[in-house]
Amino acid sequence: MTQVVRVAHTRAELAAARARLRGSVALVPTMGALHEGHRSLLQRAGEVADSIVVSIFVNPLQFAPGEDLDRYPRPLEADLAMSADEGVALVFIPSRPEMYPREPVVRISAGALGDRFEGATRPGHFDGVLTVVAKLFGLVRPDIAIFGRKDAQQLALVRGMVADLELPVRIEASPLIRDADGLALSSRNKYLSADERQSALALARALNAGAGASGGGVDGIIAAARQVLDEQHGVETDYVAVVDPDTFDEIGPSSTVGLLVLAARVGTTRLIDNVCVEVGSTFSEGLR
Repeated sequence: MTQVVRVAHTRAELAAARARLRGSVALVPTMGALHEGHRSLLQRAGEVADSIVVSIFVNPLQFAPGEDLDRYPRPLEADLAMSADEGVALVFIPSRPEMYPREPVVRISAGALGDRFEGATRPGHFDGVLTVVAKLFGLVRPDIAIFGRKDAQQLALVRGMVADLELPVRIEASPLIRDADGLALSSRNKYLSADERQSALALARALNAGAGASGGGVDGIIAAARQVLDEQHGVETDYVAVVDPDTFDEIGPSSTVGLLVLAARVGTTRLIDNVCVEVGSTFSEGLR
């Protein structure tokens, strides 16, 4: 029988419910619109902790003017149903005034990495992400926090924040989840028309092409991936790069493993994806 999940809307309700949780606590921070990728995060949380807390908050600090803050999907009933199915003990759903009683004076800076790749296209985005994550860590006081590998730059920055600020939270990464056609799961996939979704499949094909060209080194990987994107009608490439998965710096000449990351716009929807590649190898498995 599916349990009824407890919901907290205020800081006081959260504190009272958190005090009743026993054992280790894992936090899964989300903006809602939960999909099977989120389900994998919840399942991972259940494997590593005694109690699961999910936060659902569409964080205004990480949206630039003109982005989809107001139209971001908010299917709360479905989100609560998935949370209950996966044994979540508590869902924290704060309002904006509850989360930010005043306009934040002090914010977390993502530093130089926050201005590259996703940060170059979305200035201030990662400052907003780290600020809300730090606030959630303070409010929920989790032992563990679960993040997906799909948002690889975000994962690297959160790990960096935790290390630099000595925050008492262990960061766990959950694998990137794909739909049957290869498209990486994202809440923003709902924006794609049927034709746009077909065009978006070029991202997965580009990753496979890049992985398959790993014998040509970094330049060969990037060229192969970019060619697939450039040849696909309806896809506007933002960036294609091979980086160190922990720092997002360019990999050195002696590196044998890198992360192939890319971003592209399909219609009005911006999508990101990534895959690990063996640099200099004559064989790479690609997407798995």
